[in-house]
Amino acid sequence: MSLGHIRTFRVAASDLNGQMRGKRLPRSAFDKLDQGNTRLPLSVLNVDIWGADIKDSPLVFETGDADGVMMPTERGPVPMPWLETPSALVPMEMFSDQGVPFAGDPRHALRDVLKRYEDNGWTVRAGIEMEFYLVDDSGPDLAPPENPQSGRPLQGHAILSLRQLDAFDDFISDVYEACEDMDIPAQSTISEAGLGQFEIDLDHREALRAADDAWLFKALIKGMARKHGMAGTFMSKPLPDEAGSGMHVHFSVTDREGRNIFDNGGPAGTPLLHHAVAGCLEAMPASTLVFAPHGPSYDRFVPGAHAPTGACWAYENRTAALRIPGGAPAARRIEHRVAGGDNNPYLVLAAILGAALIGMEDGLVAPPPITGNAYDMDLPQLKSDWLSAIEAFEIDPLIARIFSPALIRNLTLTKRQEMERLAEIPPKSHWKTYLEAV
Repeated sequence: MSLGHIRTFRVAASDLNGQMRGKRLPRSAFDKLDQGNTRLPLSVLNVDIWGADIKDSPLVFETGDADGVMMPTERGPVPMPWLETPSALVPMEMFSDQGVPFAGDPRHALRDVLKRYEDNGWTVRAGIEMEFYLVDDSGPDLAPPENPQSGRPLQGHAILSLRQLDAFDDFISDVYEACEDMDIPAQSTISEAGLGQFEIDLDHREALRAADDAWLFKALIKGMARKHGMAGTFMSKPLPDEAGSGMHVHFSVTDREGRNIFDNGGPAGTPLLHHAVAGCLEAMPASTLVFAPHGPSYDRFVPGAHAPTGACWAYENRTAALRIPGGAPAARRIEHRVAGGDNNPYLVLAAILGAALIGMEDGLVAPPPITGNAYDMDLPQLKSDWLSAIEAFEIDPLIARIFSPALIRNLTLTKRQEMERLAEIPPKSHWKTYLEAV
């Protein structure tokens, strides 16, 4: 983007919860960003959801709360169209003074997984479906937003309703324009099942870029919603009687010649696709913490509500955790449907792609695909509560093959601290913590 009209800019990296942590800088500092002059404490990427240091974290007092070096990612600056002042955001990554990638940076975790694909001569492409709610947060409880055309609160469900899309046309049009300016490949938009719930699909791209898109898209939706007098949230279930919000990840893998390694010319897919499915299923229960990282995340896992609760796969079946979509064989891919909208996209893609790679490297064998309703079947289950998810992630051997020991330690310390503090907050007030933090 051209910086000619930019008056200020921000630099930010993702913490373990996917929140942006960084600084606001004057325009004059932009040309020096790649010189290693931007420093932040390493611990800032491993704080809890409220921004508090993690008790007993080795990143704080044990090491003197040392600084790391922030360096720009390949993304470069993107505009922030939801702000009145012309501003830019520069996505960053964290390194040590010696140039070593910081293990607590979730973007590096995904980059490490993708490097293993590159070592096999493979490239991963991913497309992401982003579900979110627009809500009214002006009262003591969250409520559906007003219909911008009538000024009355939304009443009826409007799944796939063009009328609902048209009612929010000003907001959605501004989102599309901002996506174009930010180089986020927004595709179709639908009105989803919940009151005030929408889904915008982000087109397939190289996987690291796709994770960047999802991370930036969350900031865009929250900022643009405020500009339009609402709140935008990716909470997995912000309204207790409405549908949950997920983040479905579609991915495929190409070889050095650009051929899709999942394509066998027919609907079944190659043995490598089946191995990848097997890896995803094997790691799924222990990965629950990444797919459902917060206490309220588990409200979404309700049987029969289009949020998978059991580890299974199927062709063209949306009750399954892993779906193999139909269509042209050249586009054969896996859709991973487990993650809630309140996740960190870098960690989610690392967990999914790391598990798939293990399945392909180890030649894991997938069970037969299911047919019918997955909720009526006796299946290996995802972890059903936060503590079980933390404990499984902490000790599982497959997780240890995907993530570094430092990230596993820091994430589980973070989640244990959050669980302890959240227990002191009345459940009816939990939304005040998570509304725009996830």
